[in-house]
Amino acid sequence: MSADFFTSLSWTAMDKTTLFIQVFYTVAALVLMWLLHYVFIQPLNRIRDLCDTGYQDQARWDRYGRTKRQLANEARRNKKVGDVPPVFPNGWFALCESEDLKAGQVLAVKALDENLAVFRTEEGKVCVLDAYCPHLGAHLGIGGRVVDDCIECPFHGWKFSGHDGKCTSIPYSKGKVPTSAQVKKWPSHEVNGFVFFWYHAETDKSLEPEWTVPELDVISSGRWKYRGRTEYKVNVHIQEIPENGADVAHLAHLHGPSMLGGSDLTFIDKSNCPGKLNDTSAPILHHHWEVGWQGPEHGAADSHIAVTTIKHDLRLFGRIPFILMEVEAKQIGPGLVYLTLDTSLGRCVLVQTVTPIAPFTQRVLHRLYASPTVIAPYAKLILWGEAIQFERDVAVWNNKTYIRHPVIVSEDRTISKHRRWYQQFYSEHSPRIETIMESRKGSLDW
Repeated sequence: MSADFFTSLSWTAMDKTTLFIQVFYTVAALVLMWLLHYVFIQPLNRIRDLCDTGYQDQARWDRYGRTKRQLANEARRNKKVGDVPPVFPNGWFALCESEDLKAGQVLAVKALDENLAVFRTEEGKVCVLDAYCPHLGAHLGIGGRVVDDCIECPFHGWKFSGHDGKCTSIPYSKGKVPTSAQVKKWPSHEVNGFVFFWYHAETDKSLEPEWTVPELDVISSGRWKYRGRTEYKVNVHIQEIPENGADVAHLAHLHGPSMLGGSDLTFIDKSNCPGKLNDTSAPILHHHWEVGWQGPEHGAADSHIAVTTIKHDLRLFGRIPFILMEVEAKQIGPGLVYLTLDTSLGRCVLVQTVTPIAPFTQRVLHRLYASPTVIAPYAKLILWGEAIQFERDVAVWNNKTYIRHPVIVSEDRTISKHRRWYQQFYSEHSPRIETIMESRKGSLDW
């Protein structure tokens, strides 16, 4: 056998080694590029469905192999409803995020037990109409088509104006369009990355909003950068979510443990939280909070706004504070909060929207924007930490009941103040759970 043959074998082995090294470094470079892109460029997008948070204990103890969704639905059915306020308050509620609705696009949205067709005209204006065509009941948001500033019914081609909901054309009819051929036009407002609509239970107030959603210039001008979002579905009465801001005492107990402990309530070590009677040794890391809640002055023009102020720091061994933060949470009506976070590395604003999908199902969205001085990894860390803390609340909300007359102590007085303030968003005909359940008897469940 010739020497050339062995030489060729040797070169082949060397070529394979070289190729392997090249592939390894290429893959490593791609992974590194992806990590850098994820950390410094790509916004955080954390989505949790109704069954994803708060039912870990049920899953651990279940012996029948049920899915999380089955366990969540069982917990929802077993929850004691009790004497609750009306399930849908009056105010502005988010229907979608602006980026979800391109020019000429239609969305079918369920909110406050209303089925809505949300569309953007070719000129970019957002319109919100009742979903059902008055002709034969087709859903305008499913298969409907935007034509100029109208939406065309997918069933027979009737066109309805986005400006007033009136029918402008019936393609196969030679007669005059009936005056009764119209759908309800809901007041809408696009601001701060969201599309809102105005809901009011009283007919005379449903078309004229009593206040507007304030614009945040740092968002609309583009000066502050979008850094991510979180999205949740929560099984709770809507009032429980904003009431959390007035519940000062729960912060040290539920949110004192470090966010590194996660959101599974069973495994969060609260034994050494500050303020505990058995606090014998400080935990390595815990969150420290100083909170105040303030409603509007009596007779104030902006009576729909309340403010929670928070001073936060993360403490090492209970003594050394770092990651200092001051937060102003401005509650604007029943379903919108602006949280301005002032940190040592710059400022951020977190926009929170709460929209009832059904009487005890809320869709909660958060969008974070950061000033140019806040680097992307730090902004995403803030959003991730807020998500972990929020999920602890979700785990409680998903399984608690609303108590109209709670047993409270003097330190809980801000809860009573908040409940009195929130009453302004209910009116005579605000839907109650009893009425809704009665109307759903005999529903077509499969």
